[in-house]
Amino acid sequence: MFLTQTVPRQREIIEVVLRNGWDYMRRLLTGGKADEPQLPTPAVLKNILVDLGPVYVKLGQLLSTRPDLLSAGYIDELSTLQDEVPPVPWTEIEILLRQQLKAPLEQSFKTVNPVPVAAGSIAQTHRATLIDGREVALKVQRPGIDLTVAQDIALIQGIADLVARTDFGKTYEIKSIAEEFTKALEAELDFTREAGYTDQLRRNLSHSKWFDPQQIVVAQIYWELTTEKLMVMEWLEGVPILSARLNSNNNGKDPVPERKAITTLLFRAFFQQLYIDGFFHADPHPGNLFYLVDGRIALLDCGMVGRLDPRTQQILTEMLLAIVDLDAQRCAQLTLQLADSSQPVILARLENDYDRMLRKYLNVNLSEINFSRVIYEIFQVARNNKIRLPSNMGLYAKTLANLEGLARGFNPELNFVDEVQPLLTDLFRRQLVGENPVRSLLRTALDIKSLSLQSPRQIELLLDRVTSETLQWNLSLRGLDGVRRTMDDAANRLSFSILVGSLIMGAAIISNHAQTSQLSFLSTILFAVASFLGLWLIVSILRSGRLK
Repeated sequence: MFLTQTVPRQREIIEVVLRNGWDYMRRLLTGGKADEPQLPTPAVLKNILVDLGPVYVKLGQLLSTRPDLLSAGYIDELSTLQDEVPPVPWTEIEILLRQQLKAPLEQSFKTVNPVPVAAGSIAQTHRATLIDGREVALKVQRPGIDLTVAQDIALIQGIADLVARTDFGKTYEIKSIAEEFTKALEAELDFTREAGYTDQLRRNLSHSKWFDPQQIVVAQIYWELTTEKLMVMEWLEGVPILSARLNSNNNGKDPVPERKAITTLLFRAFFQQLYIDGFFHADPHPGNLFYLVDGRIALLDCGMVGRLDPRTQQILTEMLLAIVDLDAQRCAQLTLQLADSSQPVILARLENDYDRMLRKYLNVNLSEINFSRVIYEIFQVARNNKIRLPSNMGLYAKTLANLEGLARGFNPELNFVDEVQPLLTDLFRRQLVGENPVRSLLRTALDIKSLSLQSPRQIELLLDRVTSETLQWNLSLRGLDGVRRTMDDAANRLSFSILVGSLIMGAAIISNHAQTSQLSFLSTILFAVASFLGLWLIVSILRSGRLK
């Protein structure tokens, strides 16, 4: 059904891929040999997605979070995708605003700037002033975008269903990627979700042992004005962090130490999100981090977030330490713990691949290593070994990559190890003793006490069962049936051999003492039977191939 409903869009897609020179599609459509499907080069793929429009740009942005599926070249290229498009005219935006507001527009806002400060594929942002004088930002959904998204989602899902039947689709889990993209895009169309994420992030960062919470700002949401297609939030005056000119401030501060302090603040704020809160802003690119006029740092656009459970947090913490130590064996073990499937993996091969990958960093100063790049390479090795990792690992890797790249651009003197080492030390301490050492110590003492009280009684029960012969052992050993059958065959042949020998000996004794023709006939019969059975035993041994 979807194929007939989207024929014009299919024709447009074919025209776009041909215009951008995707050789595989050109060969396929002209009757050439298809072989295995091939992705276009990273640059060509990016151009195709941009030409196809906003929904496909979002698809490319999602794929940029999947280093477990794509190589580093594709990740780097797709990470540069921006969904800036021409703004919607104010007349259309005003109509939608009036539809979303419970009260008349004039009773809610004193002024609204009709010129947007930013325009994206899903929404555009306007500056406004509330009736009480507070400055706010209005994130307004583009009129009709929900219908466009629904049509493109139907087409993508239909194509994914077809491709999923091929080996290529099964290997790369095309259908699951399409479903993940659908859910992410539908969630992005509901601004109440993003508002909820924003509130949660602001609450999480409002307290910390690693940094001053007053230095990190997340916009306040005005829920009384927020709907699925309109989000009203606090206006934050500032500039993108890479555009901040610290040396032109009039506060007399030296810009170099201030840049280092801001870099440390960013690392600590995001490490808290990743390894303590388990809920993190997954898109910290330069446009989403602002340097405010009062010197604080603001986190904007919480539409893309990630989550990590405590077990995954612990594994990823140890993974960072294994990378610092260049420990290939530990990296392999931790990767298998992260794996999202139970498919058999050759551990020795995985360890050798990691050893080969990490060996090139042996003579490199730790301060010069790009750790997010190493993480991408670790996921690439896992992909080459057919290890499927959870999809949130892509968001995790992208977040670290964006954070490290932004920090190096903002502070060229960044030393990643110096920034994260005290944080890792504290994280391992938290894993060992928890948030409250006294409480953890008391809990351990109670466990020891319980064990000491129960152990004598359990040992007594075990001894009673042993002495009363009521203890039963249930063992299950693989391959034991084959051993048992072999032993049975050997025992049978041994018994058979003894029987043949006995017949021969009996026949010989009767023959030596035979006084009558009847005994001689019996001796002959015994010799014949023994000869037949002996010959049959020899043939069976030769046929079994176990003569040696």
